[in-house]
Amino acid sequence: AGGGVGAGAPSGGGGVPVLFCFSVFARPASVPHGAGYDVLIQKFLSLYGDQLDMHRKFVVQLFAEEWGQYVDLPKGFAVSERCKLRLVPLQIQLTTLGNLTPPSTVFFCCDMQERFRPAIKYFGDIISVGQRLLQGARILGIPVIITEQYPKGLGSTVQEIDLTGVKLVLPKTKFSMVLPEVEAALAEIPGVRSVVLFGVETHVCIQQTALELVGRGIEVHIVADATSSRSMMDRMFALERLARTGIIVTTSEAVLLQLVADKDHPKFKEIQNLIKASAPESGLLSKV
Repeated sequence: AGGGVGAGAPSGGGGVPVLFCFSVFARPASVPHGAGYDVLIQKFLSLYGDQLDMHRKFVVQLFAEEWGQYVDLPKGFAVSERCKLRLVPLQIQLTTLGNLTPPSTVFFCCDMQERFRPAIKYFGDIISVGQRLLQGARILGIPVIITEQYPKGLGSTVQEIDLTGVKLVLPKTKFSMVLPEVEAALAEIPGVRSVVLFGVETHVCIQQTALELVGRGIEVHIVADATSSRSMMDRMFALERLARTGIIVTTSEAVLLQLVADKDHPKFKEIQNLIKASAPESGLLSKV
């Protein structure tokens, strides 16, 4: 048995040697006797996490000597002896349903600054929809994080945007909003699952923020009527690219009503007042 599967695997602490296979890789490790599915998944993540697309569904398989091939991990499986496992991504991608609830949501408002005013297409519309969203966040008690891109050169957040009650306002030079301070703030909010993202520019800071958040397992909702770029071409291609990545591209009214969810919600009337007049379409419809 000396040269069998998992030979040479570390067995410190009385663990059982297991060969963890994924794609073309095979890495020996040891797990506690009796380790079940959850422990094995965690081990796969620690070994291969940087290579796994977390939007995919995976199946764990066990090499079965009697069949001479891998079989799906039997229900209730627990490691009792040396074995060989592999993680197989299924071809289907999981659809992101995009349910929003106030306790699991944070709003990110990106770089709505004075110097962008003359340059960004429909900036006035973007500001007015941003105001609605921030008022909605205050009514529903949703934390808000605001960034400002190089404020020394680009000015601070436009005065129309009310910063009352905002959790963080951070200067940045990085295009993405995912700064160490932002990650720390997210870690302080228990159960955060979704980020509602808006601001400028769609194809730069918004896109890079969205992709980085999704890479960290957070579901991202981009508010199409509250984000824009200097060119409509960049704006529309960014929204299209992001939607294809599984990011939810939505509207301010859809977000606010999803968060309220029920006409009998105690804050429904206040939210209804925000959306009585339809949000400006800021050139989106001419491009559909």
